[in-house]
Amino acid sequence: MSQMDVILLQRIEALGQMGDVVKVKPGYARNFLLPTKKALRATKENLAYFEKQRVQLEAQNLKLRADAQAVGEKMGENFAVVIIRTAGESGMLYGSVSSRDIAAAMKEAGVTVDRTQVLLSQPIKALGLFKTRVALHPEVSVTITVNVAQSAEEAKLQAEGKAPKPQAEAAPPAELTAPAEEAPAAEAEAPAEEKPAKKAKKKAKDEA
Repeated sequence: MSQMDVILLQRIEALGQMGDVVKVKPGYARNFLLPTKKALRATKENLAYFEKQRVQLEAQNLKLRADAQAVGEKMGENFAVVIIRTAGESGMLYGSVSSRDIAAAMKEAGVTVDRTQVLLSQPIKALGLFKTRVALHPEVSVTITVNVAQSAEEAKLQAEGKAPKPQAEAAPPAELTAPAEEAPAAEAEAPAEEKPAKKAKKKAKDEA
């Protein structure tokens, strides 16, 4: 598949720094980089425009980075959000916690971010404490704790390391335990395998 050349207007993790011309998949460029103004098509006109605006863009980026660093310092190293969810006795959630949920919880805690800034590798599906990175700026990220509990009291205990361990998970439904159910069937077939032996023994007696 052919790739598209774009000029990065800010640092993109795993791609490059502001001003770099990089190759990306056309879909990634059209659906994300271009509409969010994180990049421009690397045409002759856009390259000239970027060079003309470079000083202003870099100054703007420095200001945004400084603002993000200030927010990160204000948050501190132990920033945590609490998300209340219902769960089974095994501790598995009825549903999951997504980056959108974490962004909403951060907003309630006084830090406004977009869900795309929450770098969650996969949805959280259990009770407990989870670490995830949040990109306050392309060059500034912080690690926060997501405390998923069934109540505020439980969240407090989890944060203090005193939460009770979830009970052992109940046996799965019968259709999920097919291997264990096959054993009786094997035993039921055993008598059928003995019939030929008995028949052979009777035949030998008749011949005698």
